[in-house]
Amino acid sequence: MVHLKFYEQKDFPGVDYALDENQLQYTASAGQALQRIEEREDTLAFPITIFEDEHPAGFFVLDFGNDKFDLTDNKNAMLLRSFSINPKLQGKGIGKTAMIQVDEFVRENFKDCDEIVLAVNQNNIAAFQLYRNTGYHYEGKTRIGRSGPQYIMFKKL
Repeated sequence: MVHLKFYEQKDFPGVDYALDENQLQYTASAGQALQRIEEREDTLAFPITIFEDEHPAGFFVLDFGNDKFDLTDNKNAMLLRSFSINPKLQGKGIGKTAMIQVDEFVRENFKDCDEIVLAVNQNNIAAFQLYRNTGYHYEGKTRIGRSGPQYIMFKKL
């Protein structure tokens, strides 16, 4: 059973999986994302562990910081970033289930948030389809990311 929890240090060994070169061009590893939060002393970014049963299976960050304004004008929006699933567990529906659960997790823990935004590389077709299949919308807005053009996607809560 897939469920989400706020990241705790004890989760690190389970989310410290290696992503291949292809995946790393599109997302940060959990270690990289956590380091960025620590370096910036970012109190507006919340790392989340994805669990399959009681074992860490994936990771992402919910970010209320100013980076979201690159994607939206909505001050009540949250940026979803650094989403990944352990490569050994990919293809089992964990990512899709986690993305569906994000809505309720945000509603329960961040009452003022009314939109989730994200950017996905145009070449990352699997991720784009995952986000579309879990209710995210793409209305033609793009930006240039570190690995090329990205689609800006959103979901109203």
